[in-house]
Amino acid sequence: MAMAALRREGKRVSTLIASPNPVNSLRSSLAPSEEQVSFGVRSISTQIVRNRMKSVKNIQKITKAMKMVAASKLRAIQVRAENSRGLWQPFTALLGDTPSIDVKKNVIVTISSDKGLCGGINSTSVKMSRAIHKLNSGPDKEGKYVILGEKAKAQLIRDSKKDIEISITELQKNPLNYTQVSVMADDILKNVEFDALRIVYNKFQSVVSFLPTTATILSPEVVEKEAEAGGKLGDLDSYEIEGGETKSEVLQNLTEFQFSCVLFNAVLENATSEQGARMSAMDSSSRNAGDMLDRLTLTYNRTRQASITTELIEIISGASALEG
Repeated sequence: MAMAALRREGKRVSTLIASPNPVNSLRSSLAPSEEQVSFGVRSISTQIVRNRMKSVKNIQKITKAMKMVAASKLRAIQVRAENSRGLWQPFTALLGDTPSIDVKKNVIVTISSDKGLCGGINSTSVKMSRAIHKLNSGPDKEGKYVILGEKAKAQLIRDSKKDIEISITELQKNPLNYTQVSVMADDILKNVEFDALRIVYNKFQSVVSFLPTTATILSPEVVEKEAEAGGKLGDLDSYEIEGGETKSEVLQNLTEFQFSCVLFNAVLENATSEQGARMSAMDSSSRNAGDMLDRLTLTYNRTRQASITTELIEIISGASALEG
């Protein structure tokens, strides 16, 4: 068989050399015919669709796995977030929550996630932080950012780099606990001067719903000033102080403990919202991958059927030509 093929190739080459224009003859013999080109295009297009289907199937497997991981993390952290709500409620009953208070030094604590693929919770927190910063800006006012999470840092650093005082990332590298958050809160209080701390986070409501929330922590000086002015904080003077501590010292301790408790709850609420949003986003991605896979399967079947039909027509046409 090899010798027969060699003889055929020898005859073809000798014919080309004997022709009046051997270069053009050789070029035309090496160029594929229109039928070969069209057949090759059909084969390549079918292969491309098959590869795309394989890629979509792999993506669907990944999104389903990420949904299951997010669901397991959600169940674990949701209970802790609900239990932590009892920490800050007594402070709200005692000191109140006054987001509309007008002070000179505002520090906005923006809580976000370190990873993406969790819907729009990070964009919501950043938009709300920017709105609060703009609302409390003025010639005699100062606004700073304290950022918890990589995603908020990446967005705020574009237009507010000079206003970022502290940036902390990888909060959920280890399981969150009160000791970890209280150390972080103490570090913030030592390095930032403030009249009001405004914590922006996403409060968990359900797997598909979260509420952008702001909690306000006032400095001891502002609390004492507001208490002297009357209003809700005026009731603080009715409490008796025991243990030989002054009113300023008690308010200082209350502010530090309030901030650590509210921050702990805010971090847990935002982490729960993150897992719920990621679970919902991965579920939507899996459904979209399934729809795309159905469309690609239909395209693949149509392309394959068209290729088979064309080949049958060519075979029948050739047989008819031989018979004629």
